[in-house]
Amino acid sequence: MIGFIKGRTKAVYYSIKGALYLIRTEHSIRAQLFFSICFILAGFYFDISKMEWLFQISAICLVLSTESLNTAIEKVADFIHPDHNEKIGIIKDISAGAVFFSAVFAIITALIIYYPKLI
Repeated sequence: MIGFIKGRTKAVYYSIKGALYLIRTEHSIRAQLFFSICFILAGFYFDISKMEWLFQISAICLVLSTESLNTAIEKVADFIHPDHNEKIGIIKDISAGAVFFSAVFAIITALIIYYPKLI
């Protein structure tokens, strides 16, 4: 049981370490965090419902998660093949496409929540 707890503690440590690395080094993550904070503040300002909070937080987490995975895929691709390579470029584009899909979901979610409150 102690080994399990020790292992989970290490896993949490490494995940926090990875998140902080992303925040320190990746402009896209910082931009996403900025917008996330803006929408969290907007949620408090407009007193959105629990269901709206659920969708908003889900959208934020989805975008941050896909952006993080995109960064990891790009780093692995650059490590494997540091020079320009068409196949690596396609892999990176597909990875960026996942971020695009999650960002579209987040934008639609924000419009559904905030558009009625703004008109």
